[in-house]
Amino acid sequence: MSGIPHDHYEPKTGGEKWLHSRLPIVGLLYDTIMIPTPKNLNWMWIWGIVLTFCLVLQIVTGIILVMHYTPHVDLAFASVEHIMRNVNGGHFIRYLHMNGASLFFVAVYLHIFRGLYYGSYKAPREITWIIGMLIYLMMMGTAFMGYVLPWGQMSFWGATVITGLFGAIPFIGESIQTWLLGGPAVDNATLNRFFSLHYLLPFVIAALVALHIWAFHTTGNNNPTGVDVRRTSKEEAQKDTVPFWPYFVIKDLFALAVIMVVFFAIVGFMPNYLGHPDNYIEANALVTPAHIVPEWYFLPFYAILRAFTADVWVVMFANWITGGIVDAKFFGVLAMFGAIAVMALAPWLDTSSVRSGRYRPMFKWWFWLLAIDFVVLMWVGAMPAEPPYSTISLIASAYWFAYFLVILPLLGVIEKPEAQPATIEEDFDAHYGKAHTPAE
Repeated sequence: MSGIPHDHYEPKTGGEKWLHSRLPIVGLLYDTIMIPTPKNLNWMWIWGIVLTFCLVLQIVTGIILVMHYTPHVDLAFASVEHIMRNVNGGHFIRYLHMNGASLFFVAVYLHIFRGLYYGSYKAPREITWIIGMLIYLMMMGTAFMGYVLPWGQMSFWGATVITGLFGAIPFIGESIQTWLLGGPAVDNATLNRFFSLHYLLPFVIAALVALHIWAFHTTGNNNPTGVDVRRTSKEEAQKDTVPFWPYFVIKDLFALAVIMVVFFAIVGFMPNYLGHPDNYIEANALVTPAHIVPEWYFLPFYAILRAFTADVWVVMFANWITGGIVDAKFFGVLAMFGAIAVMALAPWLDTSSVRSGRYRPMFKWWFWLLAIDFVVLMWVGAMPAEPPYSTISLIASAYWFAYFLVILPLLGVIEKPEAQPATIEEDFDAHYGKAHTPAE
């Protein structure tokens, strides 16, 4: 599985040999759990197990909720209230599912930014990165369609606004929008389609996660130094690595336990803190909420969508150069999806020969500014589309694109990196000393 030399599973008993020759599932599990892992991984490598937990939690709680949910515009809101009031433990299951989505996105954003900082997208892990971005897109689609299912005011109007974006695509937009909705407007056909896809996509995500794990097990884990594990011999590799079990499994489980304390505190004491009160009002096509906002995890890209109005020079230029085809609405849609696309292209936009940001002094400043920029975009996405928020969102959006399209390529040319350790073992010994090296 991994290119790192290590001991593989060897069946001992007759039964093990019989099974291994026909279905080597035990060997696959052994090689997965015992994979050599760089021994200098820090606490930013815990988010994989949190994301796995979240995926399992969302699938299990989702299956239970489906048993009591009715995907019909006349019954959906009442069925959710039925879950909350009449089903045994229904309110707890729903709050787990609802807040589980938020934990999922907290973990995935930290996972992505860790990858951006430590250069986990660089060769030979480009495919791993691309699969990760596909998982992220699937998560966004699943979460959006799930937000529609309670059929509250924000559910209905959020679906109206977001599906309306597809109508901005020149020539074919109206047909795509009608196809998505199942009719001319958000109605029962829309709810049924979104319900079906919301139930299906988590299993697609699970398949992509398996592919993602397979991909990084093939190339090996990145680590804070960005230095590769020595692969010349098993003895050399063992100096840079420890088996995933028990060292990192125990570390990950401890981190998960700490996060679960916070998560269950939120579920138990403030389950609606991240929700919107308007979603506890049944959907009404005749009453528009004063301020339509998506869930918090969509806000940065929602801010980018709204930032490019008709009076922004780049929008006016695009409109002029295309003869009016690219108007402000379509430009906003392109910018929103483009903001995700430039992240996916990071392996080819980053020209530095050094993988880890730890040894890139100029990169650190620009990266932390990007992290702050992301939080600012999240904040202005929740604000009204008016000054000064519109100006702030435009500046923040411009920096997002400038970071990936201008700063990353230039840094690889002008930046002078610091000296890197020759091996992972050298970095580990420098931080923890040889006395902390796990026994053979």
